[in-house]
Amino acid sequence: MVNIVRQVDDWVKIRRIVVSVSDKSGLEQLIPSLIEINPAVHFYSTGGTYRAIAQVLGPEQASAYLTPVAAYTGQPETQGGLVKTLDFKIYLGLLTETYNEAHQADLARTGAAALDMVVVNLYPFEATVARAEVTVEEARANIDIGGPCMLRAAAKNYLRVAPVVDPADYAGLVDFLCANDGRLNLARRFELARKAFAHTARYDAAISEYLAGQEVEWVSKTYDDVKRKA
Repeated sequence: MVNIVRQVDDWVKIRRIVVSVSDKSGLEQLIPSLIEINPAVHFYSTGGTYRAIAQVLGPEQASAYLTPVAAYTGQPETQGGLVKTLDFKIYLGLLTETYNEAHQADLARTGAAALDMVVVNLYPFEATVARAEVTVEEARANIDIGGPCMLRAAAKNYLRVAPVVDPADYAGLVDFLCANDGRLNLARRFELARKAFAHTARYDAAISEYLAGQEVEWVSKTYDDVKRKA
């Protein structure tokens, strides 16, 4: 049974933001600007993005404004960062609806927070497969899972959450928030959702096109040791 929502807020204050980006350009402007707009804002991040934000903020501000996703979820990253953001508390925070009493009870039960924005761009799959002599394994390793999942969850819940996929949008987003007391309205969230779904659709299409162009017999030749069992 699908959950049909009738009551939403037009304007939502941006207080809690997940940031996980392959392209880290623009973070040095975005993060301080968001703090200036709303000094109560808080960021959750992982891996290289966490380190990049911590460097932008410095030790004192990082301790106040930045939390590792693993500390928030209580689950450490798996080897190589394979699983970082795929966690119930993250998706409850992204998909929860403001006026759904059951959702609010789930937030309280789990100690989760309603997340208001995700700033995510994906592993560079297209750039990887454009390289000469790239292997199927290198392509496979550059298929992003957590990023598209977070973008899709945030975009689905444009009722409350804003997905941001393009560093070129940072400046306009900051200007809009600055002019509106750190808030985004439904129309702006919907625009961002459309862009996020278009982005993940192109990403999946690129993966599908690449895999379709590979001969099955080539795949096993990529690996030194293919164990076969009867």
